[in-house]
Amino acid sequence: MTTTAAEAQKSGGIAKDLIVYVCLLALAGLQFVIAYQNIDVSQMFVRMLAVACVEAGLAELFFMHLWSEKRIFLLFVVIFTVSVLLGMQYGWTDSFRMVTGAPFSGRRDVKRDVTK
Repeated sequence: MTTTAAEAQKSGGIAKDLIVYVCLLALAGLQFVIAYQNIDVSQMFVRMLAVACVEAGLAELFFMHLWSEKRIFLLFVVIFTVSVLLGMQYGWTDSFRMVTGAPFSGRRDVKRDVTK
């Protein structure tokens, strides 16, 4: 008798789901612990980013079922996701220009005499 992948996954029960759920809860709790530590902003950023990357990776592997896919597809998803995130980060720097103006453009925030 042969079993398909869906039957094999169903026979495993809910144990894997609970393990992943508990791990995601533990990582979320770790983020709260890091947030309330009295550390530098740069250290907090690095720690939070590391925990968030682990949490996102676990969520992608579990919820998108990437652990059962071919490695080349997993590599494609990772490269595509990093490319999209880097592309989004490129646009953040331009958002400050709308508030402060372009640097070295000669724009001054001074009051003008409107009576002339």
